[in-house]
Amino acid sequence: MAASASPAASPPRRRHSHRDDDSPRRRKRRASPSPPRSPSPGADVDRRRRSRASPPGPDRRGGGGGDAKPSEEKENGHAKPGRDEESDDRPPQRARVSDGEEDGDHRRRRARVSDDEKEDGRRRRRARDSDEERDDRRGKRDRERDSRRHRRRSPSTESGSSPDERRRRRHRRDEGSRRRDDRRRRDDDRGERRRSPEKRERRSPEKREPTPPLPPPPPLLPEMIPGRTGGIYIPPFRMAQMLREVEDKSSPEYQRLTWDALKKSINGLVNKVNATNIKNIVPELFAENLVRGRGLFCQSCIKSQMASPGFTDVFAALVAVVNTKFPEIGRLLLVRVVLQLKRAYKRNDKPQLLAATKFIAHLVNQVVAHELVALELLTVLLENPTDDSVEVAVGFVKECGAMLQDLSPQGLHAIFERFRGILHEGEIDKRVQFLIEGLFAIRKAKFQGFPAIRPELDLVEQEDQFTHEISLEDDLDPETNLNVFRANPNFVEDEKAYENLKRSILGAESSEDEEGSDAASDDEEEEESDEEEDEEQMEIRDRTETNLVNLRRTIYLTIMSSVDFEEAGHKLMKIKLEPGQEMELCIMLLECCSQERTYLRYYGLLGQRFCMINKVYQENFEKCFVQQYSMIHRLETNKLRNVAKFFAHLLGTDALPWHVLAYIRLTEEDTTSSSRIFIKILFQVCCKDAGFLCHSYLSFIVL
Repeated sequence: MAASASPAASPPRRRHSHRDDDSPRRRKRRASPSPPRSPSPGADVDRRRRSRASPPGPDRRGGGGGDAKPSEEKENGHAKPGRDEESDDRPPQRARVSDGEEDGDHRRRRARVSDDEKEDGRRRRRARDSDEERDDRRGKRDRERDSRRHRRRSPSTESGSSPDERRRRRHRRDEGSRRRDDRRRRDDDRGERRRSPEKRERRSPEKREPTPPLPPPPPLLPEMIPGRTGGIYIPPFRMAQMLREVEDKSSPEYQRLTWDALKKSINGLVNKVNATNIKNIVPELFAENLVRGRGLFCQSCIKSQMASPGFTDVFAALVAVVNTKFPEIGRLLLVRVVLQLKRAYKRNDKPQLLAATKFIAHLVNQVVAHELVALELLTVLLENPTDDSVEVAVGFVKECGAMLQDLSPQGLHAIFERFRGILHEGEIDKRVQFLIEGLFAIRKAKFQGFPAIRPELDLVEQEDQFTHEISLEDDLDPETNLNVFRANPNFVEDEKAYENLKRSILGAESSEDEEGSDAASDDEEEEESDEEEDEEQMEIRDRTETNLVNLRRTIYLTIMSSVDFEEAGHKLMKIKLEPGQEMELCIMLLECCSQERTYLRYYGLLGQRFCMINKVYQENFEKCFVQQYSMIHRLETNKLRNVAKFFAHLLGTDALPWHVLAYIRLTEEDTTSSSRIFIKILFQVCCKDAGFLCHSYLSFIVL
């Protein structure tokens, strides 16, 4: 079968095997580091021509004896006729083609090879990228491990590392940094290709313009100061310097500086006022321009009262003093407080409502606000009663009920009738009902403990006060524009006018103070002359009762340190007592007896001894009996028992006369539970000690 093969069919097979050896698949399996280079078209064509022209030799691949048999059979004439004719008539398996067709076929093959090479290159790049990432991770781990080793390694060990080790470490570092730089460069190139030309131009460093530096801020002038409070703090000396440096006294800058100084001064005076220094604060407050700063004064008073409701009566007294000289300021403050109350009532703001009602109550007490304002407010609060509104109304009546009782008793009676109706309805909370009951108890006590005005805050006579009457339903203007600075074209004239007004207000007060100081100096001179006259007749008197305290200490120590009553009596008789000091000995003896845990007969025998010695002690013990019986309800049970047994011993031994029992009245009205216990113990001990005589006397008293 091998001999019957055509000789023309073998070269294509050899060409096919040769082409397979150089195919891209063979090159891929070789795993060469560089991509294979395809042979040139000319060399390929010449090789094919030589292979077709020359017969296959024995050294050819796939040749040998198999190729020689067909040629020998043809030369000897032993070939089969049918086979030769068929081979001569039909074309060979791989016919020769022209150079142009060969070139076109070669280009197509090259295109397929190039596609395979591209795909193979992409795979190789992906594998290389994955290898680089893997190497980077491995290098990072190695570097971290080396750093940990370096931290743990001592200096002697580090110096002893081998050069190869350091070289490998340096190589790994350089290789990792090189790979990171290459990957960053590829990412930048890829992003640059994807970016639009406009963005590329925007990112180009040549066209980037540096941002110009910000201009320095302008100097802070008084008219440029922002904020409600001025924005910055100006020390007083700096403020005075700025005021001196301003030449034009009518300029807006100077007016702004004086406005800030006025605001700070008014706030400081209002914040530090109290019941003690209010008389000193008032002249300082009138020294400021209250006509210009009336809005500031009202605002400061309201804010301070909101922050400290406990000083509401002090702020009301301050407003009352200012209202006598500037009634428009008192009215402005009352209007603002009423508006604040209405605003809090609509918003259900209970803390603000309580503060506003308390301020109005004390303004009513100072007669700055009319009592009709208080009655109208109470009517509004109790019209639709709730727990909060009733609680606010109760607090309001506690604050100004005493004044309403004097000014409008019928109106206050109507308010209390409304309270009674709310209490009978029972629709409010139990806690609020208890508040109403407590208010009725305060009214019954004539508002004792809730005075209208404290004595130290009663600074204005009621005839000199201006009373303002406004309604809660009126349209009120708070004049908030008075709280902010506005340039005044007539500033200098207004300041001069207020200076004259201030002189007229403070001048009278200063003259009164001078007169008072002159009178005081005259009184001091008279007192000095009197003292000089009395110096000759002066006697030293001990007002601290030091001698009395020492006497009591001596008596107590003598009683407690004695062994028996005879020793105690002997020592006590040696104490020199002044006339009238015998009572101190009786009191100390009775006190020592009452302080014991149980009654000791020692004290009874000692008292009996003193009563037998001197009748003065008997009279003093009789006074002690009357005094102890009158205040027997103050003693504890143990003290009461000891005192009763002490006096029973004196009565049973006739040391104390029996007519002391005349001070006892055995009636239900004249006795208490303590006094009845005292009498019972007294007569029980008397019956036990005196026997039949005491029992007979007791029966006589009962009859």
